[in-house]
Amino acid sequence: MNDGTITLPWLVVRQDDNGNRYRVGRYATRAEAQKIADSLGERGHKQLYWIEQIGQNGTK
Repeated sequence: MNDGTITLPWLVVRQDDNGNRYRVGRYATRAEAQKIADSLGERGHKQLYWIEQIGQNGTK
């Protein structure tokens, strides 16, 4: 983008054992988001982590 903003189209999402979902963070690349999701998932808790890409208008 040329308007000086940073685009962070990749989300890391967490779902707990009660089914509640939370956005953990937004990242510039899929690889960066996957690295975070993998490291959080390795902690042995019951939460599930995954990545999603959002569109330019902020939708999935």
